[in-house]
Amino acid sequence: MKKLLLNTRLWLIAVIVVAAAVAIALLYRGVKTSGVAVVSDKRIDITPEQIAAIRDIGQWEFLSVSTEEMVDTTRRGIFSDDHLVRIYYGTLRLGIDLKDAPEGWIRPAGDSLIVTLPPVKLLDDNFIDEAMTRSFYESGRWSAADREALYQRARSKMMAHTLTRSNLESAAQNATLQIRKMLKAMGFEHVSVSIEGDRP
Repeated sequence: MKKLLLNTRLWLIAVIVVAAAVAIALLYRGVKTSGVAVVSDKRIDITPEQIAAIRDIGQWEFLSVSTEEMVDTTRRGIFSDDHLVRIYYGTLRLGIDLKDAPEGWIRPAGDSLIVTLPPVKLLDDNFIDEAMTRSFYESGRWSAADREALYQRARSKMMAHTLTRSNLESAAQNATLQIRKMLKAMGFEHVSVSIEGDRP
């Protein structure tokens, strides 16, 4: 009887030891697999307030061209001809107007900010400095309409000489560079900037 009782106790102790070992193993495995993981979210976000503040910059000049044009007109007469020669001075400013920015012009994409700027354009139509305009030569009588026609010719010539592909591309390049620099200064590391209508 004593031997049976001893065997039962040994068997019970063995079961308890095995159960404790299994419990410890399961507990160890649970702790090992349920560790703490730190996940870095690399997505960036830009608020509507930030976009509105950038848009409120409005016009941004990226290229300025000072120019002058000599324009003349002649009116034939019976005894003599009348001549009007004037020199016009102007400064044409090329850049973008952020108020023309397309819908969704700034959008986050993963860890990058994608920016689409409006096309480069002439920022001010009244670029001729009338205070500096001079009559180089004038004979006969000329009306206000004659002078206005000469003014419009000078304006057209200045635009033709300034709004060249080279100047527009230079202004566009400056625009993408400066906007990228501004956004990086605001803390956005990866910024892609393009001009609306450009094809990479």
